[in-house]
Amino acid sequence: MSILTVSVLGITAVLLAVQLKGKGSEYGTYIVMAAGLCLFFYAAGKLEVILKTLRTMESCIGLSPVYLSALLKMAGITYIAEFASGICKDAGYGSLGTQIEIFAKLSILAVSMPILLALLETVKQFLA
Repeated sequence: MSILTVSVLGITAVLLAVQLKGKGSEYGTYIVMAAGLCLFFYAAGKLEVILKTLRTMESCIGLSPVYLSALLKMAGITYIAEFASGICKDAGYGSLGTQIEIFAKLSILAVSMPILLALLETVKQFLA
């Protein structure tokens, strides 16, 4: 699937959802959720190429696997949280979507702590 195919799938799902809105808003929500899940799994499949490239970069520059792992976790948390938050907001539950986003930000902060500690340790070594 290219970006054109993904865009057409998304627009088609939205148009179907709008058409079904008069018959029952839940059907539109289900269609949008199904299309969103299709796009989610398609994007997850594309991660293999990105992971392969990042591992090549890691071996070329001698980057610690901890940093790459943290980066990938942060990207995954962001993608999943945005997806879930968007669905909640589209369904009319904006406050729940906002709570998901806040939890994702806190999770990213927690994942980044080892990197922050390593940075502080490096600064401490330079100053000593």
